[in-house]
Amino acid sequence: MTATVRSAFAWAALFAMFSVAGATARAGDPQSATAASAAAKASPELVGALSKELAATPEQSAGAAGALFSLAKSRLKPEEFSQVSSAVPGMATLLKAAPAAGGAVGTSGALSQLGGSAAGLAGAASAFSKLGLKPELVSKAVPILTQFVTKSGGANVGNLLAQALK
Repeated sequence: MTATVRSAFAWAALFAMFSVAGATARAGDPQSATAASAAAKASPELVGALSKELAATPEQSAGAAGALFSLAKSRLKPEEFSQVSSAVPGMATLLKAAPAAGGAVGTSGALSQLGGSAAGLAGAASAFSKLGLKPELVSKAVPILTQFVTKSGGANVGNLLAQALK
């Protein structure tokens, strides 16, 4: 092997190493990347719609959906959230893709400790920031989620989610 070829391989390896490190840092940790990727695959129609509307990656969109569903879960009665959950394929994986309040990703019910409307929406905005999304995109994501749930679960279930995310 010539020195030029070895040098090219070395640069390629270095580039690959930094690319992987950068992707891991953006995702928070390898587990978060895995959870977000699994969530994107578990609910491709919803994640695809969010990705398009938010101009985000599927992993970011899965985390965003998880954060908002976590907020809804904290505000709805268990039987109400069960109806919402039944309308969304892969709900458990979406919840796991949500950034935790403390910064780690992969904790179900990450926003459950947030109470009032302002605190809940601030928590969602913070979660979006942790995902690399602008906090103001929360207002774009909510209608996508409610439309999806209305389409798949019916108007009553969509209204439950809409009320929880106000």
